[in-house]
Amino acid sequence: MRAQLERQFFLGLLVLVTIGFGLVLEPFWSAIFWACALTVIFYPLQTLLLRHLGNRPNLAALLTLSICVVMVVLPLLAIGASFIQEGVAFYQRIENGDLNPAATLEKIRQAFPMVSQTLLEFGVDTDNLRQRLSEAAVEASRLLAKETLAIGQNAAGLFLQIGLMLYLAFFLLRDGAKLVELLVRAIPLGDVRERMLFAKFAEVIRATIKGNLVVAVVQGTLGGLILWILDIPAPVLWGVLMTFLSLLPAIGAALVWFPVALYLYATDQGGQATVLIAYGAIVIGLADNILRPLLVGRDTKLPDYVVLFSTLGGITWLGINGFVLGPLVAALFMAFWQIFMVEFNHVSGSVDAPVVAAKSDHNREL
Repeated sequence: MRAQLERQFFLGLLVLVTIGFGLVLEPFWSAIFWACALTVIFYPLQTLLLRHLGNRPNLAALLTLSICVVMVVLPLLAIGASFIQEGVAFYQRIENGDLNPAATLEKIRQAFPMVSQTLLEFGVDTDNLRQRLSEAAVEASRLLAKETLAIGQNAAGLFLQIGLMLYLAFFLLRDGAKLVELLVRAIPLGDVRERMLFAKFAEVIRATIKGNLVVAVVQGTLGGLILWILDIPAPVLWGVLMTFLSLLPAIGAALVWFPVALYLYATDQGGQATVLIAYGAIVIGLADNILRPLLVGRDTKLPDYVVLFSTLGGITWLGINGFVLGPLVAALFMAFWQIFMVEFNHVSGSVDAPVVAAKSDHNREL
């Protein structure tokens, strides 16, 4: 009886200490998460370097981290700096009266009277709608300027997070295999299941980050390029905004280029508007329709609709980190149910194949 009581008390303290440790690390969760994500993505490179450098894990991890900084961190910082600069300039143009959202919306309404009539038939007051949209545009630009200024003013905190992320990523790259083995021994879930789930975790992280980021960067670059060619103000700002919105499958980039096309139509620039719509639907749209299923859906082995809803839900729930965590939760959900069906409901099939793949991935990459 006493031994059982001691065991329960110890387990209770273990839960409390674990929760407390999690709360202590709460300010750095984003840095920890992205350190783990970068480790998963670049671990194959770490393994390759280890083969050529021999038993020198510190040097291999340092080289891998340096390549990661050059390929990922520095370009993102450069794009972010450009986004901040153009975001502040865009807000200043609205404040100075160079841009008038209300006048722009009025031109769009006059250019498409059928839309106004249809809305009136459904009881929507277009004057109030225009006023609200105008106020929303001003408020959005003000919020954008505040956020970008806040990021600039809190640059020290941002660089601290980046430094902690890279610091942790170094040790994860160097000791990743040992840490995975430690987790396998510590978690009472069964080694076979744990290796399968760790393999799924790595697979989904790699697919969603590489796939979604590649699609987002391609769409943002293509969108910013066409806006620059058409001489639209602040093409870098809109290109970066399209990059972020492209994390939303199917509809993301269109939230930027389609309203711009409507504005061009409304201001008697029909040729440019037609070019933009054709370019957006064909070039930017095809980049999403072709690349995303190839890079995300195929590697995660999730249906396209599950990828869409899990991405939207993840972003709504967790912000920018949700575009990775949403599909990850969906993939783990399906993996757990696969195990349950095979082991508890005796559904025909086996987890042997995924487990073999998990062990193979573990030996090769972690």
